[in-house]
Amino acid sequence: MVAKKQEIIVSGMRPTGRLHLGHFFGVLKNWERLQKESRCYFFVADWHALTTEYANIKEIQGWLAEMVIDWLAAGINPEKAVLFVQSRVPEHAELHLLFSMITPLGWLERVPSYKELQQELTGKDLSTYGFLGYPLLQTADVAIYKATKVPVGQDQVAHIELSREVVRRFNFLYGELFPEPQSLLTQTPKLPGTDGRKMSKSYDNCVYLSDSEPEATKKLMNCITDPARIRRQDPGNPDVCTIFSYHKLSTHPDALKQIDADCRTAGIGCVDCKKILVKSMNESLALFRERRGDIAKKPKKVQEILDDGASSARGVARKTLEEANEAMGL
Repeated sequence: MVAKKQEIIVSGMRPTGRLHLGHFFGVLKNWERLQKESRCYFFVADWHALTTEYANIKEIQGWLAEMVIDWLAAGINPEKAVLFVQSRVPEHAELHLLFSMITPLGWLERVPSYKELQQELTGKDLSTYGFLGYPLLQTADVAIYKATKVPVGQDQVAHIELSREVVRRFNFLYGELFPEPQSLLTQTPKLPGTDGRKMSKSYDNCVYLSDSEPEATKKLMNCITDPARIRRQDPGNPDVCTIFSYHKLSTHPDALKQIDADCRTAGIGCVDCKKILVKSMNESLALFRERRGDIAKKPKKVQEILDDGASSARGVARKTLEEANEAMGL
């Protein structure tokens, strides 16, 4: 029998704020699983953070350290995955430059998030090449390690399609070097904020991973529920309830089924439903919080992990870049 080739996974996060429950259940749980079965590279995307936060560089550095602490507390293991800071591996930038020579401008302009984010972040000047070209830098991030799969949400699928087009064009012009990466869709849907809108620090509606148990409890107890359920005796609709979307992540399936039925028949009130959630959510985060408290006391250890990760990543990235330069006659 031929042994199955190990998948190469690359994924990163921008250090633009504290991580919240959506990151924990939607990204970190997935990373923790992937590191057990694949060769994984997880990086702090500080260059990508500059595309929108170039005026807040001091804040980026603070967020960077806090984010890595959250990764480690969530079980991301530096003995199983390579953890590093993007800017510590300059080969990403050089491959991005090479890709920029062969990528038509129209390919970047048609990426849906380009115009969507400009409309959403109206308070920022995003008329920069860095913002236009960040999907191409993402392509370099992935290709430099010859990634086969990239964990993304539905809103990032178009970026991976661009990556596939770019490496396909490179391979056509200069010979087969890069695999075409496949999207690996995350199974957890986007988690709403405590007010029912998208969970975002700009809306001040996040339950952060760094929140203490009392802080998280207060936020969960203040969450909005089914807006149409005015009185205790009114039946509710779990399908539109923020609290129920949180229950899906932390509450036992049997209890979840009962809550669904009780809500629809007014057998349970919103306050009692929240109390059940608080208990299950705090139990889900107990080990994380314990680990986080310990790791936060060891900043030098965290830095050592990132230093070792950058060294390991550069060894792989340098070899790929040499191959790309040779293919292009450089």
